[in-house]
Amino acid sequence: MQLIQQYFPNLTDTQLQQFRSLEDLYKDWNLKINVVSRKDIDELYLRHVLHSLGIAKVISFLPNTKVLDVGTGGGFPGIPLAVLYPETQFHLVDSIAKKIKVVNEVTEGLQLNNVKTSHERVENINEQFDFIVSRAVAAMPTFVHWVKGKIAKEQKHDLKNGILYLKGGDLTEELQTYRTAKIYNLNDYFKESFFDTKKVVHLPIKYKG
Repeated sequence: MQLIQQYFPNLTDTQLQQFRSLEDLYKDWNLKINVVSRKDIDELYLRHVLHSLGIAKVISFLPNTKVLDVGTGGGFPGIPLAVLYPETQFHLVDSIAKKIKVVNEVTEGLQLNNVKTSHERVENINEQFDFIVSRAVAAMPTFVHWVKGKIAKEQKHDLKNGILYLKGGDLTEELQTYRTAKIYNLNDYFKESFFDTKKVVHLPIKYKG
């Protein structure tokens, strides 16, 4: 929890309480439905919460922004971002029912009013969003195909609407066809060695009506 306060020192009392509650909620639910590995649950704030918040070092979501989290798993990066941006609307999607059950319980436990969930394949979500976030659920070409037609036309941010993808390792080959992609190295923002190979990839996507 100190990690979160160290890198995000301006949290409100409500946000601090919500971030503190994450550990107990996940530990409790993980015993019933395993969504986070045992090793990772002990390092929840580093490997999941702070990693998710890496996106917040690249962009500050404005009020009424719509964000889709694809393959959210146990709720990452969507839930930590929803705590940080209470006026932004988040839609968390996963095709595995038990994972969405945990996400729903954690969302309820934190009393987050800005999170909607769907037990669904992303291709079947018929909405448009300013940004689509995810943690490395597929190679970029596959992911781009999945989210086709889901980017909103109106631009609210300096950063163009599109994908914000948490990935690791060498992305040269994977991104070679995406000339507009920009890579942000998370070790520029976080000093822990866990982030040495971790990145946020921003890929602008044009609206297609």
